[in-house]
Formats: sequence, structure tokens, C-alpha cells
Amino acid sequence: MSRLKTEYEKNGFYSPVSVIDASLAKDYRVILENVESKIELLNYRYKIHTALDFAYQIAINEKLLNKVETLLGPNILLYNTSFVIKEPHSKTHISWHQDLTYWGFNDDNQVAAWVALSDATEENGCMHMIPGSHKNGEMSHKPTVDKDNLLHHGQTIESVQVEDAISLPLKAGEASLHHGWTMHTSYPNQSKDRRIGLTINYISTDMYQTQTDNDSAMLVRGVDNYNHFENEQPPTQEFDKKAWLKLQKKEALIHQTYNKMKK
Repeated sequence: MSRLKTEYEKNGFYSPVSVIDASLAKDYRVILENVESKIELLNYRYKIHTALDFAYQIAINEKLLNKVETLLGPNILLYNTSFVIKEPHSKTHISWHQDLTYWGFNDDNQVAAWVALSDATEENGCMHMIPGSHKNGEMSHKPTVDKDNLLHHGQTIESVQVEDAISLPLKAGEASLHHGWTMHTSYPNQSKDRRIGLTINYISTDMYQTQTDNDSAMLVRGVDNYNHFENEQPPTQEFDKKAWLKLQKKEALIHQTYNKMKK
């Protein structure tokens, strides 16, 4: 068994993984911020790989997909991508949680990649994870109201043994991989620069959505013999405005799914 799979199965995460070089990460950041200057801030917008080409290119990066294949097998769907951005000296944070809690999937054959477009450090709010916490399955989450919490329902795991947590700093162009049941958090950005990451969620092709029949995904490796999701298309240009409008309709569906799971 590879070191990647051994550590991932033991800890519920693996880091760091080299994906792109730092200069390309910087170029991608320029594109992102140029789009933001014309449209709006792209923080936490869903399925952004269908509208922004470089997000799609990162998601299908061969180095990254090779790592994901080691964990999921040869048949892989790209389910979602979102930017997770913390502005300088902001109170924005993400509470202790598990990713899979609100997604409505039938199973947990999923891997999340978090790709840094700027350095992610202790100062600017890199992720912290509890090793081995994925082995406990789903934990109870309490919805909270906190305008600074990036999670939609402020879902929070209480009574976390924070002294067991390990921080996962990343250089621009590096990624971490984690399981959807791994407990993790990130603290506010106390630096003078933005902390920019792209989170990418991959699932095996046998997975399906239990809350709606209209969810979508994109086959990025292997074959899909199940066809549980509507097929998504990659963007046709650097920023695909038509896809952006379609994406906003998809977001409404995802929020509906989240609300169902909340109940």
C-alpha cells in the first residue's frame, strides 16, 4: 500500500501534495481577481469549474487526479469546486465540522482537495484537522448563527478535543487531501494578504444524491456505468458568462439540498 493511502486511511487526510508551481498559482490568482473586479466576489460560489477555466484545469490536473485515483479508484466524478477566501484582518472563519454532513450522498466514497492559490499559514487561517476523526463517522452538528462563519448553517461540532488537532500549512500551488468525515476547522486571517484556496470535491461514480434527482457532476477519469448525475460541461473560455448564469441556478438546487438535510 502506498504511503498516501496508508496515511490517508490512518489520519483522514494527507498533506502536502504538489499540484502546480507557485508562479502558475500567482497567475491564476490574477485571473480570479480580474473576474471578481468585473462580476463580484467569488468566495464560496458552487461548481465554479463550470464557469472559470483555470478552476477546471486545476480540478483535472494529472498530478492531483493520480492521487485521488489512489484513494477512490479509477472512475472519478468531479462534484464541486468552490473558492474559500479569507480577506486580510477579517473575522471570517470556519467552525469545526465534517464536509459530508449536508451533502445528501448515499455513501462516503469521496475525497476533498484543498488547493492553495496563496500561501496558507497559521497566521492567515490554514486548516486544522483531527487525525483519525473520520473513523467515527458522522458527528452531531449544531446549527449556529454567526455572520463570520463561512458555513451556510454555521454547523458546528461541539466539545472538540482541539489539543489533538494538526495544522496543515500549504505553499501556493500545493494541496491537501481529506475525507468528508474528517473533523476540521480554520481560524481568522490575521495577515495583511488574502488567503485564497480552491476546494475540490471528487466522488466515485457509484455515489448518488438522496435529496434530489437533478444534481450534476462531471466525469474526469475512467468510465461512469451508473449515470446518477446530470452531465456538466467545462467552460468554453477563461470566464464563461453563459455557464455563470446556469451555475447560479445550480446553486439554488444545492441550497435546497442543504436545507432538506438540515431538517
